[in-house]
Amino acid sequence: MVFNGDMFSGVIFFVVIAWVVGLSVIVLRMVRHYNTLTGTTNKTGLKDVLEVLLASQKGLQSQTKDLYKIIDEVKRDGRLHIQRVGLVRFNPFSDTGGSQSFTLSLLDGHDNGLVMTSLYARTGHRWYIKEVISGKGKELVLSKEEQTAVQKAKPVGGASHG
Repeated sequence: MVFNGDMFSGVIFFVVIAWVVGLSVIVLRMVRHYNTLTGTTNKTGLKDVLEVLLASQKGLQSQTKDLYKIIDEVKRDGRLHIQRVGLVRFNPFSDTGGSQSFTLSLLDGHDNGLVMTSLYARTGHRWYIKEVISGKGKELVLSKEEQTAVQKAKPVGGASHG
């Protein structure tokens, strides 16, 4: 088969036409995508749209930093609220039936708070309160039941997060 000049120029013409059609399709898709990106804004170009998006992102980063600061403050403040409760029932006297006396411990996240002990006897009912600092009695030594109530109030493993 012999190629002459007319046949060769015809092949080149079709290759060039296919190339131009392929490039036109790519350009039309890019223009459509560009119009999709900028169509919902009143800005004139992609540069303006990107500048608005970058400014918005910087504002969101600033708000996120502020929110993290607020969350840290809430966590710190929350450590001061009652978070842990321990209860121990016991019978302090052999002449009364049942474990109607109890010790209740109320502690914050630093193991500070109070223990409240109620002693029940046939002749009356007595209440005692002791302050707790770092899991120990502040001015008065904690009784065995009070120490148990404080231990029950601590998280599993006895580790404090303060």
